[in-house]
Formats: sequence, C-alpha cells, structure tokens
Amino acid sequence: MFSSLSFKVLRIVGKNGFADVRGSDVLITLGHISRFSRKLSLSSPLLVRTLRYMGQPTSQTHPHLVRPGEVTAGIQQEEFRQRRGQLISAIREHHGKQSRHVVIVVSSPVKYMAVDVPYPFRQDPNFLYLSGFKEPNSVLVLESCQGNSPTNHRATLLVPERNPERELWDGPRSGTDGALQLTGVDQTLRIDDLGRFLVQFRTQDWTVWFDHLKPVHRQLCDQIKTSLLQPRTLESKAPTQQVSRFVQQLRLVKSHSEVVLMKKASDITAQAFAEAMRFSFPGVSEAQLQGKLDYECRMDGADMLAYPPVVAGGNRANTLHYISNNQVINGGELVLVDAGCEYHGYVCDITRTWPISGKFTEPQRQLYEAVLSIQKTCLNLCRPEISLDHIYTVMLNLIGIKLKDLGIVRDKEGHELTQTARRYCPHHISHYLGMDVHDTPDMSRSSKLQPGMVVTVEPGIYVKEDDQSAPPEFRGIGIRIEDDVLITDGDPQILTRNCPKEVHEIEQLMA
Repeated sequence: MFSSLSFKVLRIVGKNGFADVRGSDVLITLGHISRFSRKLSLSSPLLVRTLRYMGQPTSQTHPHLVRPGEVTAGIQQEEFRQRRGQLISAIREHHGKQSRHVVIVVSSPVKYMAVDVPYPFRQDPNFLYLSGFKEPNSVLVLESCQGNSPTNHRATLLVPERNPERELWDGPRSGTDGALQLTGVDQTLRIDDLGRFLVQFRTQDWTVWFDHLKPVHRQLCDQIKTSLLQPRTLESKAPTQQVSRFVQQLRLVKSHSEVVLMKKASDITAQAFAEAMRFSFPGVSEAQLQGKLDYECRMDGADMLAYPPVVAGGNRANTLHYISNNQVINGGELVLVDAGCEYHGYVCDITRTWPISGKFTEPQRQLYEAVLSIQKTCLNLCRPEISLDHIYTVMLNLIGIKLKDLGIVRDKEGHELTQTARRYCPHHISHYLGMDVHDTPDMSRSSKLQPGMVVTVEPGIYVKEDDQSAPPEFRGIGIRIEDDVLITDGDPQILTRNCPKEVHEIEQLMA
C-alpha cells in the first residue's frame, strides 16, 4: 500500500553495490527501499525525506511538466537571466551608460470573487517574463552593474516567507531558499524587508524604473512609493521612469522556446475547435460548445482557456465581444467561436465560423468565402517591414470590394466605401500575441513587423439582422476568421494552420 509514495534519497552511504549512487539524488519508492534494504548492513544509514514542494511546479515535483534547469515549463534559467540583461542593456542604451539604474517589477496580488473565494491566480506577465516566479506578493529588483548582458545586473527577488499556517490553507510557498534555487537570481529576501532594501536607492546616483502610474499590486506599490519614491520627490531631482514599455519591447520578439510553447498552444486549440465542430448539432447550446472547448483543451494539456470565449450563434455573432454564451443555436444558423487556450504562460487566439447543421447555405457560403479570401491575402502580407496598420488598410479596401461584389453595398467608391467597410468590420485586422491575448498593448501597430513577432489576422464582415440596406439573405450573419502568425525572414508561418477553415474541410468534418 505504500509503494506509490515517492521519497528523495539524499544520500546513501554503505557497501554492497551502492557505491554508484553515493551522494546523488535518486527518486525511489518504499517498495524499492524494502528490496534494497536487504543489501544494506544495519550500520549503513539511509537518509530519506519527502519531496520539497515549491509554490509552482518544478522538475522534481512535476517532471511531467518541467525539465531540469527550467524555471517554468519550456524556459530555462539562463533565458530568464538573458532577458533581465537585455532589459538593463536597453535602458542603458536609451538613458545613458554612465547612469546607475534600478528596475522594480511587481507581481500580481491574489484577487477575490467573494469572501475567501479567490480567482485562479495569474501572474503579471512582465514580472513572469523577467523572473519565472509564479507566486503573488513578490517584487523583482534589478540593479545595473558594469559589463555586458547578461552579466550587467544584480537580481534580487523578494518573496513571502514560508508560513505553515497559511500553507495549510493555500498550499506550499517557495520561501527565500526555494525561490533562489528555482529562479537562479543573485539573491532572495523576505518581502517584509522590501522597505529596508529599497532605502539604498534614494540617492541621486540611481535612476528608478518603476510603473507607479499603473500599479499592478496597489499595496506593494504604495509601500514602494512610501519607502522610495516619495522621499526622492522631496530630496532628488532624478526622475522616475516607466519600465513597462521596455519590457514589452522585449516581449514582442519571441525566442525559440517561446515559439515552441505558442505552437503547442495553437495545436491544442486547433484540435479543440475540430472536436467542437464534430460535436455541433442543431439545438446545442452555446454553453455546451464552450464546455466542449474547455474540456478538450484541458484534456490535451492546456492550463485553461486564455480568455472568456465568444460562442455566438446567429445574429449574436454581430456583437463582437458576446460572452454570455447562454442561448440555443438553431438549425440553419452559423456559430462564431473565438477562443484559445493558455499553455504554460503562452496563449492562442483562434476564431472560426461554421454552420451548426453541418452545411453552409448559399448566402452563408458566399459571405464566408469572401472573408476567407480577404484573410488569405492579409496573411500573406505578414512579413518584415510591413506594419499591422498597413495590413488593416488593405483589409478595409478588400472588404469594400467584396461588399460591392455581394450586393451588400451599392454606389459607393473611394473614402465613402472605406468608411462603409469600417461599419461592416469595426475592429482592427490584428493585435500582438504572446503571454497575453492582446499582448504588449503599449506597442504601436504602426511599427514595422520583425522576425519573431507573433500576430493575429482576423478580418470579419458583420451584417446585422436589422440592416435594411443589405439584401435579406445576408441579414443576421456575422463571420470572422482568425489565425495566429509567426513573422519570419521568409514566408509567414501560420501557427494555427491545423484548425479547419476551408468550406469543404468544415463540411467534411461535420458530415
């Protein structure tokens, strides 16, 4: 009955064939201990202890998720150190290499939906990007040093100390020792020491980089301002700078490790969409389709859905952020589904529209193929030196042409036709994608694309059921098709290419 309980062998000292494991870490079971003990003399001490659980998965406790050397699944300690070094290098290049800089990045707090009922915790993406630490109520401090990246800084992580009483309720904490081992920062301190630690940065020698205008964790941010920023306002003319835009600039371009995670998130979501299409039938509820997507994503390894999905049947597809998902989808209607999973901190974002009965009607097919044609053209434009705003302009022009071809719009040209296209597609063609769905929101869509960026391409045409100017057969139809695209030096790589979107693929899948 005890054979399934795993223990860590810290050290085995003895004879009888055990020299090859002396001093090493070995994962064994009590069943193994029982068998091995026959070879041990009574004088040979066997020291064992249970695995030390941290506040997040590690390679020791969750080997199915995290490999040795990784802080979070798929991302090594060294990559986090390089990110921190790149941030300091970017700041020094922007603000002057002669200055001394200190960067303060704050974690998310625990948020509650009701008394003693927390929301699932999700770490602040900037903090997670730089540290890999997934516990709340923590602060990362980077001090610039002489040298080049990644040895141009000293990283200090301040974390909640271990508390057996709280851990009884909330689960294990890493503590200072665990956080140091896990993240590979230069030192860890208790979060209670934050004020005393920051005092050294009050002088004019330091330029402070801290997003105090948009506090992520109000309590910690107030403490930082009290101990550091307010005295500086009184005693120093050195400005406090906002650091988020520098972190977002780094997050825009994905590493190989990040691309691997995003590709996996895309594959999981694509398969979930295919299963949802197979599951569809007239009379199914939007809530059931949402549940199917969530189930399939989690069963395939996703952490959760990346955002509340849109599952909009019929005319409800013309409400862009419809997330009530509480209606029944009737035979003959289309359903627009905008959903994606989160996989180890990276997200996917797919939209597909399909006939709940399994076959497009002729007006549905005409409008769908118009949107699909526009999307294919825009996907091919996702190349270096082209901006998302430029692709958006192309989309509007193409929508105007398609609206005229379908007879939805008549007697409009030029600027007037473009304005009409905006009315039938009131959203942009794209946004950046990564750790968040609308990732790096402070980065302009007028910037030129670079290899390593991941963006969405999501044209749509929405004809409301009360649109008297449109032919009756198109009224009440809303269609959007969205894929995730990796920018490369050559052709764009469509990460979500495994998700069915051709008319014949969808109809064959649902047959």
